[in-house]
Amino acid sequence: MAGSRAKASIGKRTRARRGSLQKRVVLSAGAAETAPHVYSAQRYIADVLGGKIPACKWVRAACQRQLDDLGKQVSAAYPWRFDSGRAERVCKFVELCPHIKGPLRGQLMRLEPWQCFILTTVFGWVSKANNARRFREAYTEVPGGNGKSALSSPVGLYMLAADGEGGAEIYSAATTRDQARIVFGVAQAMARDMPKFRARFGVEVLAHTICQQRSASRFSALSSEAGTSEGINVYLAIIDELHKHKTRDVYDTIKNHTGKRSQPLVWTITTAGTDRAGICYEVRKYVTKILDRVCEDDQLFGIVYTIDDEDEWSDPASWAKANPNWGISVFPDAIAAEARQALQMPSKQPAFKTKHLDVWCSADHAWMDMQRWAKCADPSLDEADFSGQPCVLGLDLASKLDLLAKVKLFWKHIEEPAANGKEAQKKLHYYFFGDYWTPEERVEQSSNSQYKGWVIEGKLHTCPGETNDYDVVEEAIRSDCRSYEVLEVAHDPYQAQQFVNHLMPEGIKMVEVPQLPKHLSEPMKELEAAVYDGRFHFNGDPIVSWAVSNVVCHIDKNDNLFPNKEHYENKIDPVTALLTALNRVMAHSELDPEASRPFFV
Repeated sequence: MAGSRAKASIGKRTRARRGSLQKRVVLSAGAAETAPHVYSAQRYIADVLGGKIPACKWVRAACQRQLDDLGKQVSAAYPWRFDSGRAERVCKFVELCPHIKGPLRGQLMRLEPWQCFILTTVFGWVSKANNARRFREAYTEVPGGNGKSALSSPVGLYMLAADGEGGAEIYSAATTRDQARIVFGVAQAMARDMPKFRARFGVEVLAHTICQQRSASRFSALSSEAGTSEGINVYLAIIDELHKHKTRDVYDTIKNHTGKRSQPLVWTITTAGTDRAGICYEVRKYVTKILDRVCEDDQLFGIVYTIDDEDEWSDPASWAKANPNWGISVFPDAIAAEARQALQMPSKQPAFKTKHLDVWCSADHAWMDMQRWAKCADPSLDEADFSGQPCVLGLDLASKLDLLAKVKLFWKHIEEPAANGKEAQKKLHYYFFGDYWTPEERVEQSSNSQYKGWVIEGKLHTCPGETNDYDVVEEAIRSDCRSYEVLEVAHDPYQAQQFVNHLMPEGIKMVEVPQLPKHLSEPMKELEAAVYDGRFHFNGDPIVSWAVSNVVCHIDKNDNLFPNKEHYENKIDPVTALLTALNRVMAHSELDPEASRPFFV
C-alpha cells in the first residue's frame, strides 16, 4: 500500500509538473509569431519533458535546466536574463545560409526544434549587469549525420560579421589541418553562395581566411600542426570532433586565449569516441555533472544526445533518442541496415554505437562471431584438391619460443545466382589451410591443455627442445612451392631475415607485410565480411578456430582494426598469419579479378 501511495504521489507530481509546463508554453504562445525560433525551442522543451519526443536523461536534464533558469530570471538575485531578440537574431541568420552538400544544396537551411533549442539557449542568455553573453562554452555531443558542421559553420559566420565584435577572431580548431578545415571549408562555401551577405556586411572570402575589413575581423582554420596558436585572441573557437584529439593541447590553448574578450565562446560539437582518458571524455564528464546538478557552472551549456544506460543498443525504439534529426537527415532504414550487420559482426558494434548512438565504447572488443565462423568449416576440404593452384603463404614468426604459424590461402571468384531482383555477380571465396609448430617443452608447459591432443592428432607439429626450428619451417615452404603455385610468401619483417636470405635466392618471392593497422585493417574487415557471407572456407582446423576466438579487435580513431589478445596465453598467431596472407591475396584479386583459375576440374 505504501508503495502504491508513493507511486500515486509521484504520478500526481509528474502530472502537475507537465501541467505547469504546458501552461508556461501556452502563456508564451504569442511568441510563435514574434519569436518563432524561441517558441520552437519552448515547444521542444515541452515535448521532451512531456515524453512526446524520445530523449535520453541528458537531453531531458538540459531541457529541465533551461526551464528552471527561465523561472529563476524573475529573481533580482539571479544574474542572468533571457533576451529573446538576441536568441532570434542568430537563428534568423542561420536560416539565411544555404546548404552546400547533398540534395538540398542551394536551399536555405531550416532549423529543427532541437537546433533552435541549442542556439536560443546559448545566444539568448545575457548578463543583467552588462548584456554580455552568459555562456562562454557550449558542448554538444550528437551522432554523425545530424548536421553538426552545417550548424557550426553559420555560427562562425554570424560571430564574424553580425555579432558586433571588433577585431573578432573566429577559428575552426583541431589537431590536424584537414580536420580544422572541415567547418571552415563549409563556411567558405556558404559565404561564396551568399552575395547579399557579403555585400551587406563587407565580407571577403579568401583562400585561407574569411574576413570583414571594417571591423578587422577574420575567420580561419587553426591546427596544432600549423603551429599558429601563439598570439591569438579568441572570440569564437569551433572545435569539431573533440573526441579525435589525442592530447588536450588545442583545447587548453583555446581556453587560455579567450580571457581578453567580454563574451567569447568555445563551441564544441562532437560525436562519442573510445578514449576515456582523453580531453573530450573529461569535458563530457564535467557536462554531465552539471546536468546532474552535482556541480554548478552557469557559463557552460551542455547537451548529450545518446541512449540511456538501460536501453538495448539493438532496439530500434531507442535509436531516435540519440538522433535528433531522426527521419530528417538520419534515415531509419539505413540505421536498421547498419544494426543488422553489427548484430552479426561484433567488430562493427563499437562503430555503430559510437557513430549512430553516441555511446562511448572501449577501443577493444570481441571480433568474430564464432557461430558464423563455425559454419565456415568444411571437413571435406583437402589440400590435395588444390595441387598446382595459385596461393599465397602467410607467416607469423613472432614467437620462436611458442606457437609459429604458416598458412596457405587460395581464392576463387564464384558466380552467385541472381536473387531478390539483383543480377548474378561474382564473389571472392577464400580457402584456408594452416600448419603450426611449437617446441616440445611448450607442450608440457602450456596452460592450453589441448596442445597435447593436437600433437597426437597431427594438427600441431613439435620441434625438439625449447625453441622452434626455422629450418623445418623453411623446408615446409619449399614443399609447398613444389606442390602449389606459391605466388608470394607474405611475412612480417620482424624475425624473418633468415627466411629471406635463404629462400629469395631460390626464386621464392618474399613480401613484407608490416604488422600495422594500415596493413591489417582491411584484411580484418574482409575476413569478417567473408565469414558473414559464407565466402570463407576451412577444413575445421581447431587451432585456427581457437586463435580466432582469442582475437580482440582494437579500433583506432580512424576506424582501423587491429588484432589484439587479452592475455599472453590466448595465442592469435594463426590469425595474424592468415591476415598477412589475405593482405596479399586482396592485392592480387583486385589487380585481375578474372586471373584466378578454377580450383576444381
